[in-house]
Amino acid sequence: MTVSLPRTAAAGVLATLAALALSACGAAPDTTSTTADGKSAATATSAADFGGLDKLVAAAKKEGTLNAIALPRDWANYGALIDGFQKKYGIKISDENPDGTSQDEINAVTSRKGQDRAPDVLDLGSSFALSAAQQGLLAPYKVQSYDDIPAGQKDTQARWYNDYGGYISIGCDAKRVKTCPTTFADLLKPQYKGQVALNGNPTKSGSAFGGVFAAALASGGSFDDIQPGLDFFAKLKENGNYTPVESTPATVEKGETPISIDWDYLNAGYADEFKSKGVDWKVTVPSDGQFSQYYSQAINKDAPHPAAARLWQEYLYSAEGQNLWLKGYARPALMTALEKAGTLDKAAAAKLPEVTGTPKFPTEAQQDKAKTVIAGGWAKAVSG
Repeated sequence: MTVSLPRTAAAGVLATLAALALSACGAAPDTTSTTADGKSAATATSAADFGGLDKLVAAAKKEGTLNAIALPRDWANYGALIDGFQKKYGIKISDENPDGTSQDEINAVTSRKGQDRAPDVLDLGSSFALSAAQQGLLAPYKVQSYDDIPAGQKDTQARWYNDYGGYISIGCDAKRVKTCPTTFADLLKPQYKGQVALNGNPTKSGSAFGGVFAAALASGGSFDDIQPGLDFFAKLKENGNYTPVESTPATVEKGETPISIDWDYLNAGYADEFKSKGVDWKVTVPSDGQFSQYYSQAINKDAPHPAAARLWQEYLYSAEGQNLWLKGYARPALMTALEKAGTLDKAAAAKLPEVTGTPKFPTEAQQDKAKTVIAGGWAKAVSG
């Protein structure tokens, strides 16, 4: 994957942990999951295409394993999603490098092609999902609820579709910071010297990328012009307010990153987590830089466990999976559809951080342009 922050990608934490071992290296992927009439899970573009959900479940159980990557358990309630899938289907999930970034995920797909330790599924920041599709790395697959995903939130070829999202927010340790900032303009004030952090590097992390975009919107920029966001962080660096320490729950607890720019669902989740540890974590969606974004789900075109990969997507886009994200303070892509069907967890929805207005999202071209600008200017903006 680094809302928010997939991983630091932005779900959760940004320090790179030692990768958990998956299955043995070097073996070819098992693409032999087939039905009696010869239909292959590796090429199935829907459960119906494979003969129905029951047949997909049977094939996935036969595979017995799902290779995931960069899914922190404290990121948008992924721990509950992983546990729920394993309990429901008896399929073991191997989650490698939980705190990896979206770029780490793409790198793992390309470097492990043909190996049974390659990732089966991906959770990518929106711009990274677009990049993976452009590179031909993703398998087209329509989950049963595909038609209910808003048109602007899915690839027309079903190579990726949005899953959960949120708004860039400012998290603040109210016991260490006398007056918590509530806007990007506040972050430039001298009392926040050495205290303002991002959840990752925006050239690799979806959450940090969103943080720079939000800063651009707060500084006279637009979806077509992210340069003011780089200029904002250059000012933070120049006046000493920016810290290069990538924020995680651990750095917050230690007091190393008392102010963190991250997805609202991550910061809200941390607020719950920190209560028992004596940290008063306040969360605000800044009115001057209101940027929202979703993360996207995708299947590795060469997934070593193709049936399990497709079943994982079906689970995530079921009412059970979508409501589990909601319980993690993230806004699921099917939220409107669930509300209409009467299956939305209303209690969880009521706890979401308050925002105003209708969210707007950058186009594919705008995100590609922004990534190019950040790639060429981020290091210079925060160096020295």
